Amino acid sequence: MAGKVPESVLKKQATQAKIADQAKQASYEAKQKKRQDKKDAIAAAEKYAAEYKAADEAAIANRREAKAQGGFYVPAQPKVALVIRIRGTIGVSPKAKKIMQLFRLRQIHNASFVKLNESTVRMLRLIEPYVTYGYPTRSTIEKLILKRGFGKLNKQRIPIADNSVIEEGVGSVGIKCCADLIHEICTVGPHFKEANNFLWPFKLTSPRGGFSNKTKLVHFLEGGEAGNRGEEINKLVKRMI
Repeated sequence: MAGKVPESVLKKQATQAKIADQAKQASYEAKQKKRQDKKDAIAAAEKYAAEYKAADEAAIANRREAKAQGGFYVPAQPKVALVIRIRGTIGVSPKAKKIMQLFRLRQIHNASFVKLNESTVRMLRLIEPYVTYGYPTRSTIEKLILKRGFGKLNKQRIPIADNSVIEEGVGSVGIKCCADLIHEICTVGPHFKEANNFLWPFKLTSPRGGFSNKTKLVHFLEGGEAGNRGEEINKLVKRMI
């Protein structure tokens, strides 16, 4: 005759079975959420691609129309700049140092996005000898985030290897995937500040071919490296990624 199973053993078995069921349910829900998130990310990417295509076609149509009428098409002013620090800390004035801290450019070859307005343009002019900046294309923003993107979670630098990192960081403002993050930075959307603060400053390498010591301190318009280089920033970033 089989001995009676102690009540403590029965309770333990019931608890373990309950925990196993909960783990199974959680695993199933996580898989379903991951599948749905993937669908949402693909849908968002397709929606933004259509939006970008329409904007590009509209710009081409406006340019052609202006040319046909004998005029010039003036595109909208850039809304965002990419700022790259190209000089160290020696000889930096306290005011310039403070501005670079505000832009999170604490190390040489650090880069960050800056929303352009009257005050930030004035600040950029004050730190021109120590940085170079310009207007990144959508392609450059995408490459920077996908290749060199790190997010800030609990004050830690976490690589953006998965959309879950973005959702955890800025999901509360509706940015849930890489496509959302790139779109918010490109268009300088209503949650640009949150998106930009979530992105850790990019750590770029020294450009292929390097900077010339003779021209590093000279303004870009005078044949140097520092200051505003407009659309040419994209070529520099390509050499530094």
